Amino acid sequence: MLFAVHALDRPNCLALRAQHREAHIAFLTDAGDRLKFAGPLLDDAGGMCGSLLILEAENRATLARWLEDDPYSAAGLFERVTIRAVKPLFGPMAAAL
Repeated sequence: MLFAVHALDRPNCLALRAQHREAHIAFLTDAGDRLKFAGPLLDDAGGMCGSLLILEAENRATLARWLEDDPYSAAGLFERVTIRAVKPLFGPMAAAL
């Protein structure tokens, strides 16, 4: 099943994001084929303010446990994380399923 992860940074944490960015990217790289999409959310000025991930997982609980090991999560970067199942209907991800 595919899940969308919408994670918003705590205010004024750009330095914390930068400090853990390399480890976060390595963590996502290790996700292999489970990771379908990942990228930073941007504020109106173009600055990074969160993360958006699309991942495949057995269930929401398994994904939530995996996300706890993300260096951003472990560092306390996120103010709020929302995980929702998603059903692709259009685009490359829909065609692959």
